[in-house]
Amino acid sequence: MGIINNSLIDDKVDLIIKNNIFQYNLRKIEDLEKNRKYCKHDMQHLLDVARIMYIISLENDFNIPKYIIYTTALLHDIGRGEQYENGTAHNIASVLIAKEILNQCEYGDKQIDEILEAIGNHRNDTESFEGLSNLLYKCDKLSRDCVHCEASEGCKWPLDKRNFKINY
Repeated sequence: MGIINNSLIDDKVDLIIKNNIFQYNLRKIEDLEKNRKYCKHDMQHLLDVARIMYIISLENDFNIPKYIIYTTALLHDIGRGEQYENGTAHNIASVLIAKEILNQCEYGDKQIDEILEAIGNHRNDTESFEGLSNLLYKCDKLSRDCVHCEASEGCKWPLDKRNFKINY
């Protein structure tokens, strides 16, 4: 087995996690959701989505770079605070915030466009989309453990979108 070089992955993802705008918005979401009984949009959720995306990408030979997957997952809900405070749809707010973060972290234009498209579409059923957009949509849903959720009875998610079994 050869040596695994994760430096690019680590560097790119670390730039996102250490970014002041990312940290500020993540803290805002955590503060606004501290009494929320339904699914939260914290770092655990973001990493769950990233890991599921990466596994499915590997299993299906999607050939999407790991750092693109993790970056997309980390930023996909970053606009939740804006939704709670101003009523802006979080996918739209997330695109605006993510664009600023990605520019500060020196991602390329093509990468930024692909990531922002996926974030902007992650609330839409993306069967007609391919690649990153479809992967994010599906994995965001798969990340939720509806089977063991204590708030299931009042959940606003339609029954047909809930996860009542473990997918593997």
